Amino acid sequence: MTMPDFWDDQKKAQGIIEEANALKDQVNEFHALNETYEDLEVAYEMIKEEPDEEMQQELEEKLEELTNRLNQFELHLLLNGPYDKNNAILELHPGAGGTESQDWCSMLLRMYTRWAEQKGFKVEVLDYLPGEEAGVKSVTLSIQGRNAYGYLKAEKGIHRLVRISPFDSNGRRHTSFVSCEVMPEVSDDIEIEVRPEDIRVDTYRASGAGGQHVNKTSSAVRITHIPTGIVVASQAQRSQIQNRETAMKMLKAKLYQKEVEEQEKKLAEIRGEQKEIGWGSQIRSYVFHPYSMVKDHRTNVETGNVNAVMDGEIDQFIDAYLRTTIQ
Repeated sequence: MTMPDFWDDQKKAQGIIEEANALKDQVNEFHALNETYEDLEVAYEMIKEEPDEEMQQELEEKLEELTNRLNQFELHLLLNGPYDKNNAILELHPGAGGTESQDWCSMLLRMYTRWAEQKGFKVEVLDYLPGEEAGVKSVTLSIQGRNAYGYLKAEKGIHRLVRISPFDSNGRRHTSFVSCEVMPEVSDDIEIEVRPEDIRVDTYRASGAGGQHVNKTSSAVRITHIPTGIVVASQAQRSQIQNRETAMKMLKAKLYQKEVEEQEKKLAEIRGEQKEIGWGSQIRSYVFHPYSMVKDHRTNVETGNVNAVMDGEIDQFIDAYLRTTIQ
């Protein structure tokens, strides 16, 4: 057995173990939910026979908690797309508007980081380009955890902010846009052909955090896919070789996503659907002024608690959107 074959077998074995552990977790959660339901059923019968206001309030609270757990469990089972279980690659790009839109990009970066941390996912910054005055010009994240892509695919699209700009001395209201791209991290078993003659590889000095190292070596890697014009970059690792491997994964993910979008476009044309793609087709609006509201335009789910949303509480939007696409 050659060394590449050995590592391939190791990866396959690891994948089988991870899948088995995930299925075991699902079974354990099912039994835990069933046990909780039976306990609440007993408590309900007791209250019917002998009413107790304090016990009833506790029962209602536990019932609400069980309902939320059941909804999450159901959604988890419904995420059965071919790559839903994969890690996700998430990119944020501000629209026109300079510092204002770049600041909005940094706010969304914080929102998604908070959301991922609350889920117990690992977040790694693959590429980061800071704004000239404030905010972020572009950022690429690797969000690692089971079903990360399954959840985050609901976030793909244009995110619109309306607020009084802190960068406007006249205190005027501004509207800013940021595009969010989400792709599954492709594994080795997905066949995406990238010919060496179709890519251009450039190296440069990393601009993100990393101490003196980033200023002394050209460890960051940028890959341009010439036939499609797709550009990816990675500067997360100290090694140029590692950054190249990461960038190639990102490129394959984008090429895969492009294939999926082209297939969806053909199906839409067959069905006669017309979908506008542009800044006017935002999926969600975040209004800070003249009132506080976040509204998802695809599902009409909305909330007035803008601060909670910006702190990562976006499951209500993800849940509603995924259920419309799955059912």
